[in-house]
Amino acid sequence: MDSYLESIKKQFLYYKMLGEKAMEQLQEEQLCWQYNGESNSIAILVNHIAGNMLSRFTEFLTTDGEKPWRNRDAEFTNPFQNKAELMEHWNKGWDCLMNALNQLTEADLEKIIYIRNDGHTVTEAINRQLAHYPYHIGQMVFIAKMLKNEDWKTLSIARNKSADYNNRKFSQDKDRRHYTDDL
Repeated sequence: MDSYLESIKKQFLYYKMLGEKAMEQLQEEQLCWQYNGESNSIAILVNHIAGNMLSRFTEFLTTDGEKPWRNRDAEFTNPFQNKAELMEHWNKGWDCLMNALNQLTEADLEKIIYIRNDGHTVTEAINRQLAHYPYHIGQMVFIAKMLKNEDWKTLSIARNKSADYNNRKFSQDKDRRHYTDDL
């Protein structure tokens, strides 16, 4: 059973959904808002996340994850003219990631791949990115939450609703399931 592979796919898609639900709550111009010159906007974070995905997961098993064509420094700019361009790039990165993951087998997990000439097992490389992308998606959610203030629609258990959530979960029979299955 490919439980690790299925689990990480669900984890990645969960964070993709969080990023998208945060962006959906904003006006187009808010995607470019920066707290200050040293901080990133959501648009910049999208550019970086997608750029990283394209570099890391293009020819994932056969070439270094830091591609010669990648310009990481340029990822920390906003090249998008509108939200449609931003979302197209976001989805291009996610498609690359998910296509690479969908081609993997359990036998691939111990293979060695390289990122900037540093060897990683496939599992280590995936875990590295499973920490990296949610780190930035959390930043996106935080920016969106600040901008929306009291109009923010929560992406998790609402304040003062933990008991309701727990009652619903504990009313179900015990079963093996991924926590994202009921989202």
